[in-house]
Amino acid sequence: MAAFDTTDRPVPTGPTGLGTSAARITDLLRPRTAAPRGSRVPELYCPPPLRDDPALGEEVNRRLVRWAEEVGIYEGQLDKFQQADYGRLLMLAHPDTDDPDRLLAAGRCMAAEFAVDDYFCEDAATTGRPQRLGPQLMLAQAAIDPGRMPSGYHERYEREIREQPVWHALRRSVLELGRYATGSQVNRLRQEIAGLFLGMDAEAGWRIEGTPPAVWEYLANRQMNSFLPCMTLVDTVGGYLLPADVYGRPDVRRATLQAALASVLLNDIYSMHKEGGAQGVEYNLPTVLMAEDGCSPDEAIQRSAAIHDELVRSFEAAAASLTLAGDPVLTRYLGALWAWLGGNREWHATSPRYNQ
Repeated sequence: MAAFDTTDRPVPTGPTGLGTSAARITDLLRPRTAAPRGSRVPELYCPPPLRDDPALGEEVNRRLVRWAEEVGIYEGQLDKFQQADYGRLLMLAHPDTDDPDRLLAAGRCMAAEFAVDDYFCEDAATTGRPQRLGPQLMLAQAAIDPGRMPSGYHERYEREIREQPVWHALRRSVLELGRYATGSQVNRLRQEIAGLFLGMDAEAGWRIEGTPPAVWEYLANRQMNSFLPCMTLVDTVGGYLLPADVYGRPDVRRATLQAALASVLLNDIYSMHKEGGAQGVEYNLPTVLMAEDGCSPDEAIQRSAAIHDELVRSFEAAAASLTLAGDPVLTRYLGALWAWLGGNREWHATSPRYNQ
């Protein structure tokens, strides 16, 4: 999934739109089928984007590129970073705000998380040193959840975090999110990022062993190593708060994880399409299916699409059921996840990250 060649840079060790009524979610959850534009990507069951505002996307992208340059990620690769058009993803995935500052706040977190993949995970996959990934991810988590070091070590700790671009970007992104997020929302993000890093580290374990995971094991991992940290910000971006006790409810959690897993399996399908069926560098659902069942790349992609569609339909049904309780904040949150799925699909179908 990494899109940028970072080997030339040594890596040191007031919302509008969705509304809040139950009637609105009923409209949002009407079945829709969208066909991606890639020639070998099958038709996927997914909503279309709820809005397309190119000018807003361009403005967010411009600001995000400037921030990436400021914190030092993607040095020498900023043209590619700009072309990936993450500002468009943010605009598409968060249609309940047209505030570029709120979109940028989410974009900084997303860019920093993607940089972990593009630097550390790519380095682990291509250098033959996957054992390095765990310590790098541990320090990445320490960057976003800093404690106070004993006096003899605090200055060194802070200097190392500042001088490593990815750790620095993670630290800055979470600090700057605090302008818009409550303490519980920031803590929620930290927890979901910790799960993301745990999933990333599992891939390093598979590489060390030299064997691919079973499909069920891969899916369990992908539930954590997903877009969930990005998606968990929908209420922060929208300017409201889904209470922690509601977010953590088993039925809400189940629906959230279904949406997150579907979103990243769509990424797997587009990544596989871009890579032309190549194996050996990236783990994705089609390559794991091929390894376990001996099927062809085309069949693996079709089967992956069917799994994706099952998850989207399951989320759709769960969200419709949850809205019957009449909680307007939960209804809005579920509608925002549905909108995120549609925006994510549209971005994957059009971004140069997956279409060049």
